[in-house]
Amino acid sequence: MIARNLQDVHARISAACRQAGRPAEAVALLAVSKTFGADAVRAAFEAGQRAFGENYIQEGVQKIAELAELRAELCWHCIGPIQSNKTRLVAEQFDWAHTVDRLKIAERLSAQRPPNLAPLNVCIQVNIDGGAAKSGVPPSEALALALARAVTALPRLRLRGLMTIPEPATDFEAARAVHARARALFDQLNAAGLGLDTLSMGMSADLEAAIAAGSTLVRVGSAIFGAR
Repeated sequence: MIARNLQDVHARISAACRQAGRPAEAVALLAVSKTFGADAVRAAFEAGQRAFGENYIQEGVQKIAELAELRAELCWHCIGPIQSNKTRLVAEQFDWAHTVDRLKIAERLSAQRPPNLAPLNVCIQVNIDGGAAKSGVPPSEALALALARAVTALPRLRLRGLMTIPEPATDFEAARAVHARARALFDQLNAAGLGLDTLSMGMSADLEAAIAAGSTLVRVGSAIFGAR
């Protein structure tokens, strides 16, 4: 079932890219495996998936350990909130961190990243629609630029782009409009010379709208692994 679901998601991505006039390879798929066990990740791996996202750090670390023999072939993304007492786990175990929204967290990730590992790939989380209960730096170019420049100065991190989790939209056009605001901020930061290459936005329900707006990485869980 997971293999068939992955095929279906890739077909959706390809169709959305065609509709947007973009090449299919412009958008990467991150399989969000939270709450599913290592067996589900292994099944997705056997179907060709290599990048996996975990919201819960301790759960992700356990799966990384259970799949240790595949570590060289898997790319693990932390896509959940990162508290100060969990930065070491992220720095030591993951390849990406999508949810950096405070310099303190970035500084800890940099200081705790082992020197034998490649720099940790980082996205700054932006609260693009201003949700009161959402994490992320406010969608101000000045605020985002200040944090981005500070992150780029840290030695064991590599700033890759932005990540957003907007509230569910009422329809395709409403979703695309919100995602377009994130793309505009992404473009503004690149115009300032940051050289970002990753815009992490879009999930199972809205990946088409996110791709239409310019997403380069969609985070898909239920459409691959099933309902939680």
